[in-house]
Amino acid sequence: MPVVRDLCVLLRLRNFRRLLAVRVLSQSADGVYQVALATHVVFSPEKQASAGAIASAMAVLLLPYSLIGPFAGVLLDRWPRRQVFLYGNLLRAALACCTALLIIGSAPDWLFYASALCVTAVNRFVLAGLSAALPRVVDRDRLVLANSLSPTAGTLAATAGGGLAFAVRLLLADSDAAVVLLGAGLYLASAVASLSLATGLLGPERSSGRLHLSRALATTARGLGAGLRHLAEREHAARALAAITVIRFCYGALTVTVLMLCRYAWADTESHGLALLGLAVGVSGAGFFAAAVLSPWAVARLGRFRWMMVCAAAAAVLEPALGLWFTPAPVLVAAFVLGLVTQGAKIATDTVVQTSVDDAFRGRIFSLYDVLFNVAFVGAAAVSALVLPPDGKSAAVVIGVAVLYALVAAALFRWNRAGEVL
Repeated sequence: MPVVRDLCVLLRLRNFRRLLAVRVLSQSADGVYQVALATHVVFSPEKQASAGAIASAMAVLLLPYSLIGPFAGVLLDRWPRRQVFLYGNLLRAALACCTALLIIGSAPDWLFYASALCVTAVNRFVLAGLSAALPRVVDRDRLVLANSLSPTAGTLAATAGGGLAFAVRLLLADSDAAVVLLGAGLYLASAVASLSLATGLLGPERSSGRLHLSRALATTARGLGAGLRHLAEREHAARALAAITVIRFCYGALTVTVLMLCRYAWADTESHGLALLGLAVGVSGAGFFAAAVLSPWAVARLGRFRWMMVCAAAAAVLEPALGLWFTPAPVLVAAFVLGLVTQGAKIATDTVVQTSVDDAFRGRIFSLYDVLFNVAFVGAAAVSALVLPPDGKSAAVVIGVAVLYALVAAALFRWNRAGEVL
């Protein structure tokens, strides 16, 4: 198969393989850590989580570090990206250990969230840096394929890490602290893996010496403005980001819905609900893998925007057809479909952004990309909290999300009709 052959060629690129190892270890740690936090907040026996409580937790964890996203981008365009991976993962390993101690010590919720916030704040630098560095280790002709393999491999690693965390949590009662420590170990492994890459290999290019931190922070506002102007001049990238932001909003609303169904509608005990949520995460991860296989073929034949349009249109039709049953089997099928279309659209978006913006601006643009992702997800959680009943069964949410998918598909179709085919 051509796809398999191309993947083998890509994996033979030594520096790409090393960067991929950094991503896989880092995002597997993210999966472990995020599941530990979710189970501690939602599935602990002493907690009675509501959709509003879940939305509040997401806001605490996501919105504050969304505010530092633009700062991260400006700094990523000045700091050696390899060093960001090294020191960022070392710092996250240390902070995760602190989170474990807070869980053991039954610390107040605000202190627990503050510790988690610090870990996820550093995550912005690492993930944005990984995307910005990818064109430095892969030639332009294979960039679509690299965007299929690399971010999807990271997503699958996060899913596998989450599955491992679910297994540990189910096997060991009250083991949230142990799961967090497992994540700390994986962060440390990612830091060690980054040492295999040369310091200057991943960029960014600089015409002068390294900019000191104080000066970089002083120019953040100007740098952000320049990044936004650069994005405004790249119409393809701006439109792709608009489309994927709405798709992310839809995915966030459905994530909260499934979480509430697992917690209250489908299970009598916390452990049973946790097992169902783990199964839903695994099925969605299988959809991510399918997207990695299909996207290079689909983009080659349809173009990037048309592939995004197909993904959004498929979700608009299949999501209500499967989701309105509110029973495990069809909803799990929907989880697979949404994993496929969400990741398929993201692969196309990543490639559009990487090929449309200059290397000197990639850090800023991908940080803004992350901000849009997080704000969309939290906004979806907030809207869901207002609409969802306690058991998560809401036809209004399911139908509303389908309408949004349809609007995205229509917009992408119009852009293609106007000659915006990519």
